[in-house]
Amino acid sequence: MHPPKRETFDVAARTNTDPKGIVRAVDVYDVRPWGLYMARPTPGRAQFHYLESWLLPSLSIRISVFHFSPGYERAQDFYLDVGPIVVDGDVWRTEDHYLDLVVRTGTGVDLLDVDELFAAVREGLLSTEAAAAAVATAALAIDGLAANGYDVDAWLAHLEMALTWRAA
Repeated sequence: MHPPKRETFDVAARTNTDPKGIVRAVDVYDVRPWGLYMARPTPGRAQFHYLESWLLPSLSIRISVFHFSPGYERAQDFYLDVGPIVVDGDVWRTEDHYLDLVVRTGTGVDLLDVDELFAAVREGLLSTEAAAAAVATAALAIDGLAANGYDVDAWLAHLEMALTWRAA
């Protein structure tokens, strides 16, 4: 079992430090009052070649679109990571609390990695309070998505968060 994955997004330096400590150049950062948009290539990844993400601190959610390489396509439109997001000036930090949501627009949402969340708590990698917050966050997102026809943009529009995506 691995500890929670942490990432750093340095807007001023235009970098994203991934959970393994690798610093990646970022093509686009866009700071909004309610979140941070990031777009960058993903060198060394066979499955996908480009990544777009919105960090939404008030929801404790990172929403991503993976631009899959031919032969690696998946039946998903959005991938949501659950976990706290801390903003300190130009530096944003995420901590992944294991639960993920896969959204297929207009069709449904799948909750993933519940077993990892339980294992992390059992092994002392995550507190029961943090795990409870992750479950509450995932439930809120699932409810919001279901109430809006499994449409991420419609759900977030109700929360006055207008996401934009730049296809690579």
